[in-house]
Amino acid sequence: MANNLISLMAAPKHGHYDAIVVGARCAGAATAMLLARAGLKVLAIDRKPYGSDMLSTHALMRPAVLQLWRWGLLKPLLKAGTPLIETTTFHYGDEEITIPLAASSDLPGLIAPRRTVLDRILVDAARKAGAEILHKVAVGGLFADTRGRVRGIEIRAAGRTAVRVSADIVVGADGIGSLVAKCVDAQPLRRGAVSAAHVYGYAPVEPGAGYHWYFRDGIAGSLIPTNDSLACIVASVPTGLFDQRFRLGHARARMDVLETLSPTLAAQAARAPKDARLQAFRGVPGYIRQPHGPGWALVGDAGFFRDPITSHGISDALRDAESLARAILSGSEAAFAVWQQQRDMIANQILDTTDAIAGFDWTLDDLGERHRRFSAVLKAEVQALAGQPMPARRATASKPSTYRAPANQDGPPADFSRNRTGARP
Repeated sequence: MANNLISLMAAPKHGHYDAIVVGARCAGAATAMLLARAGLKVLAIDRKPYGSDMLSTHALMRPAVLQLWRWGLLKPLLKAGTPLIETTTFHYGDEEITIPLAASSDLPGLIAPRRTVLDRILVDAARKAGAEILHKVAVGGLFADTRGRVRGIEIRAAGRTAVRVSADIVVGADGIGSLVAKCVDAQPLRRGAVSAAHVYGYAPVEPGAGYHWYFRDGIAGSLIPTNDSLACIVASVPTGLFDQRFRLGHARARMDVLETLSPTLAAQAARAPKDARLQAFRGVPGYIRQPHGPGWALVGDAGFFRDPITSHGISDALRDAESLARAILSGSEAAFAVWQQQRDMIANQILDTTDAIAGFDWTLDDLGERHRRFSAVLKAEVQALAGQPMPARRATASKPSTYRAPANQDGPPADFSRNRTGARP
């Protein structure tokens, strides 16, 4: 019930915004920050408390680190105690391949911040830029004009009159179960074919540890150093195997997988306190959704999801946040078409490679080649990002012209709080 309440202190300051972002995690906070830095009046809301933790693999790949450096947020993350990752090691059975990460001024290494750190820093940067961000606030639905164009959100509170807040565009950054995507009936452009399950836990790790990725036939695992001298240790299996072996308890089954992968990895995981909490994700096949329509857009997992086994979710979220912000600020439908084309080109490559790994239909002999193909995609991403200008508002436009409301509406706004079947989304 607490998440459904909006207090007087949490009420929006204005009745209309240039953009409303539903979800203020890494995708939503980054989008809000970039739009606010360009001078737009932005509201972002999130159901969860400010700075709260969430399930995450944490590992950032090269494109995400480049984004954070471009935005001036890499140094604050390092200052917050996020360890710098300087090596990554692939364990193919008993074979180990360690790759030193070449450092440069803009890419000194990789990082894997806890979400309590990353999301908070992104939110703080958005607020500093002028965005209004509300936590512990829930959206009841969207509303639209009679032409079907989304015009804003409806905030509902138990025992109180619903509050409607309008915007030139509503951005859904609200994850896999996106309410915005359901309300606008955003259609899948592509569905993945496989899913994998992952069980996450934390254990102390020595300073200077790098990324470690472990693979044996039919199973996988990882060790990812993060904040507070801890490593996120993950056991990954096909969803079918998870349903068979993990239903009686995650702890023992997870340790069995880790022990099979590497006794050293299992011993590292065993350093966790006996009462340490484990978190499980049963797996969802990947998808690419239609990312925009009249008055709305999707970013982060709301628009594109791939299995966590390639640790590319945050990288996708930050990349698409910047390219979406650029499209919104341009004020043209053509810019949204270009954004979707660029997103889909990269997303399809990432989904292809991720499904090839998450399907567990590989042998150790050919898995290395699949990882090399994925590395090539990352390099192409870095090159594309480096050539893009930072999102900026056009000096001649007072607001994104594409989303300027018409002067006359021929009737009351439509209610998008229910989907086309009439059921609550």
